[in-house]
Amino acid sequence: MANVITEVTTDMLQAFADAWNRHDADALMSFMTEDCVFEASAGPDVCGTLYAGSEAVRAGFSEVWATFPDAHWGSARHFVCGNRGVSEWIFTGTRADGTRVEVNGCDVFTFRAGKIAVKNSYRKNRPPVSGPKR
Repeated sequence: MANVITEVTTDMLQAFADAWNRHDADALMSFMTEDCVFEASAGPDVCGTLYAGSEAVRAGFSEVWATFPDAHWGSARHFVCGNRGVSEWIFTGTRADGTRVEVNGCDVFTFRAGKIAVKNSYRKNRPPVSGPKR
């Protein structure tokens, strides 16, 4: 019988962050529950854009990389407290029009049975800048 992880650790959250930086949807989804929810940083609703269920969440994750093909979450810091956790990071990415985004942000997680049930993402609202990366 395979070992079932029932407790989320900061090492797991770092592995999740590493998968984001690889743009690896399969790896990301392996950390998520089947009925997972992703609340994106931006969107028309009070929660941003809500993606519910594994197929919708995968599509939402892929949309981030389509918008920012060079998306990167750096300087990650994590903590876990019971069934909740937080990852803080600096997001950098370039849109198709060449404008760059560089902002602080965080994910607030809810865990269930050793997996991520809710990924609620927040980032600072800073105007994009033109020109090459620093």
